Amino acid sequence: MWKIVRQIARAGIPTEAAPAPDLADVGAATRIRQEILDILGQALAIRQVDAGSCNACELEIQALNNPYYNLEGLGIRFVASPRHADMLLVTGPVTRNMEQALLRTYEAVPEPRLVVAVGDCAGCGGIFGENYASCGGVSKILPVDVTVPGCPPPPLEIMRGILAAVRRRR
Repeated sequence: MWKIVRQIARAGIPTEAAPAPDLADVGAATRIRQEILDILGQALAIRQVDAGSCNACELEIQALNNPYYNLEGLGIRFVASPRHADMLLVTGPVTRNMEQALLRTYEAVPEPRLVVAVGDCAGCGGIFGENYASCGGVSKILPVDVTVPGCPPPPLEIMRGILAAVRRRR
């Protein structure tokens, strides 16, 4: 044990310091929040659906909830029921087994509803394409408002896609 303690004392703290907060980001966050409220009149509620992905896009979506991106602070929240949602955030190629579930989820979202396809797989089927087990991209099943490219797309691009869909509603 002492050997480990000595090694830690010699090495020091190997991580870099956290970046200083940018005051321009605080202003941008306030503008985004106000724009969402102006367009929707309320906070944006998102229902995320995994239609058959490898979970890489889900990891990036979960990063949106950490303190660095603070999606909740912008007035955007994730909900468990499609009946409470304004937007569907779909990841992965639509598998044949998820086709009916995705359609039912889409029909449960009240009008006017938005659909954002996150990642290459949701956009065009990605490496899976269209085959006996996969219907391909989300656009073959549902009308998609915005597609966020990338495998997986970074959290900032996902935020831009969500904002583009909200602006499109205007």
